[in-house]
Amino acid sequence: MVLAVYMLAGACAGLIAGLFGVGGGVIVVPVLIVVFEAQHFPPELLTHMAVGTSLATILFTSLSSVWNHHRLGSVDWRLFRPLSAGIVLGSTLGVLTVLQLDGELVKKLIGGFAVFVSLKMFLQATHESSRPLPGSNILVPAGLVIGWVSAIFGIGGGTLSVPFLSRYAVIMKRVVGTAAACGLPIAIAGTATNVAMGLGLSGRPEWSVGYIYIPAVAGIVISSVYFAKLGAGLAHRLPAERLKKLFALALMIVGLRFLFF
Repeated sequence: MVLAVYMLAGACAGLIAGLFGVGGGVIVVPVLIVVFEAQHFPPELLTHMAVGTSLATILFTSLSSVWNHHRLGSVDWRLFRPLSAGIVLGSTLGVLTVLQLDGELVKKLIGGFAVFVSLKMFLQATHESSRPLPGSNILVPAGLVIGWVSAIFGIGGGTLSVPFLSRYAVIMKRVVGTAAACGLPIAIAGTATNVAMGLGLSGRPEWSVGYIYIPAVAGIVISSVYFAKLGAGLAHRLPAERLKKLFALALMIVGLRFLFF
């Protein structure tokens, strides 16, 4: 039964990763928190393990999503390279930060942030931006912030990178594809740090490595890779403005879940 829940979460995560470029963590983290509670994980470790496990699943979801977006020509590698330089450092710092925070506080922070970004995207003007593309002096620090926040909340980076890239002269389909690519360095650096910091941790559940719960990773990955491919295909068939509104709606639902449930 628990494996079925993990697989369902993986299907939703993969679809959202491919469709919105967010890595699927916006769905995975809330589901893992609920399931880990039902499995009676230690309360002091539960939220941190949900975040760490989510980042580990994004490793696989992002690989599939990035490949499909690249195949469809929607990843802007010129933007990705300087962004990723900041993302790797930011993700490492993000894990070190979240491990110092209370789990309940982390849930409230991600909820409030998701609602804020959702409202901003709903109210954003519908015209294409003509602002010129930024240089490395902006992209590297932006990547650091994106990586830091994303690692704290166990998400793939699209929550920040989609609104950020939408401010410039980048079409929405390339915004989503590039955001999906940004999820990969976030997941690599975040997963490695979660493993390293949790190896000597007492009270970890069986089958966990650091703050990563392996059965959850396996169940989610089984279904997420296929659905990431499906989501990437849908992203190229949906109108850009509708895609943006769907992304904002997904963020709103997750934000309210973290804040009030």
